Amino acid sequence: MNLKNIKQPFIETFPGDFSKNPIQRNTPKVLFSTVDPVGFDEPKLIVFNEKLSEEIGLGKLDDHDLDFLVGNNLPENIKTYATAYAGHQFGNWAGQLGDGRAILAGEIENKKGQKTELQWKGAGSTPYSRHADGRAVLRSSVREYLMSEAMYHLGVPTTRGLSLSFTGENVVRDMMYSGNPQEENGAVVVRTAESFLRFGHFELMSAQKEIDTLQKLTDFTIENYFPEITSEGEQKYKDFFQSVCTKTADLMVEWFRVGFVHGVMNTDNMSILGLTIDYGPFSMMDEYDLNFTPNTTDLPGRRYAFGKQGQISQWNLWQLANALFSLIKEENFLEETLNSYGTYFWEAHDKMLCKKFGFDQLLETDEEFFTNWQGLMQELQLDYTLFFNLLEKTDSITDLKTDFQKISYTILDEVKLKKLENFLQIYKVRLEKNEISRTESLDSMKKTNPKFLLRNYLLFECIEEINEGKTEMFEKLTKALENPYEEFFPEFSVKRPSNYDDISGCSMLSCSS
Repeated sequence: MNLKNIKQPFIETFPGDFSKNPIQRNTPKVLFSTVDPVGFDEPKLIVFNEKLSEEIGLGKLDDHDLDFLVGNNLPENIKTYATAYAGHQFGNWAGQLGDGRAILAGEIENKKGQKTELQWKGAGSTPYSRHADGRAVLRSSVREYLMSEAMYHLGVPTTRGLSLSFTGENVVRDMMYSGNPQEENGAVVVRTAESFLRFGHFELMSAQKEIDTLQKLTDFTIENYFPEITSEGEQKYKDFFQSVCTKTADLMVEWFRVGFVHGVMNTDNMSILGLTIDYGPFSMMDEYDLNFTPNTTDLPGRRYAFGKQGQISQWNLWQLANALFSLIKEENFLEETLNSYGTYFWEAHDKMLCKKFGFDQLLETDEEFFTNWQGLMQELQLDYTLFFNLLEKTDSITDLKTDFQKISYTILDEVKLKKLENFLQIYKVRLEKNEISRTESLDSMKKTNPKFLLRNYLLFECIEEINEGKTEMFEKLTKALENPYEEFFPEFSVKRPSNYDDISGCSMLSCSS
């Protein structure tokens, strides 16, 4: 790989702690601390993303490059560091947080001038590890690598996975926080993004009254990642905040489109670029449920449930607005922008649903249609993805009960089947209001509704096999996730098997995941 072109503009621009001391502590008035990856004696590569490596300018993998992929024996030009940020966790101010098990290698630029940050996850402790060891287990690393790539191919803005490696050491984790810690295989993921900057970076500088650094950070972010902003003065910061709001709303709509539930939408897990970041106790939706949260830590309040993600993103943007107030200085602007966020989000959300249903435009009556559909989905416990796949075939359905029972997580009795039949009749009437042909309508549905989702039970099976030294499942999932709008493996396009209903890691997970 072409490692010589990796640079560190972040640590050349902002105040930091250059001591390389990994002892966990507060680091006031700085945005990063230099720290070395811990190093591993017997690493083993599991997968390397060749296409991504070529795209971002790293090039092909050489025999000696495994060292870089786990943070060993790094060349002199790579100055490694962890960034400091703050955040609100489950609605409460948590103060300083930071990269607890992530270490940045820096940034690389490809031939097109596109810049990409490189970051190890699981390569050792940092000053921000908060009494943890900075390691990652295979279980969480496989989930992050595969899911970030799945989201990318679904068309959802996201960080991406460059590589996944065994570290050769065991890591102790209490998966469900149940007082039952166990040794697991350790692993390191190299993940990439245009930038890993979060709402929390801005919150930290604001909370510490480091306004000059806050302004410098905002200017740096605009200059490097928001080239469309050409205004000056306070207007520049207004345009920046408006753009972050739009990117965030667009991301939430994409999550709703594919049925993704993040599980931990703390402000420190919110990307300033509107990327899906930090894959922990996430889940793709199986049975449709607006109140579903995959995170055991989010119970019983369900703050980060599927149906609340739009609302929570707006709440998080309020916290970002507070952080940027010293630069924008107009309370009315911030309030108006945030109050209009919901209008923009719901209009974009409903237009997205129109595409999923094959409607060519949003009508006034569609709000009632969508509300009734949501109620039906929850009552009949229908699989979110498989419902739309089956809806594309409604013209040829001959046995309503048989076909829909296959995608329901409950028994469809005569009463429920009658409600389903009534809904499908209403749907057919709504389709007749289209000004496009049925062929065009189906084409829109097929481009919007994936055939394959990386469900938690599939990840669970894959992780079990990798722990046994097998890679067949991993390879099949990789092919499927790279082609999510096609059905390469019909056995993956089914509802979650009932034997996985109560298995940890298949439906519910903890933040340790």
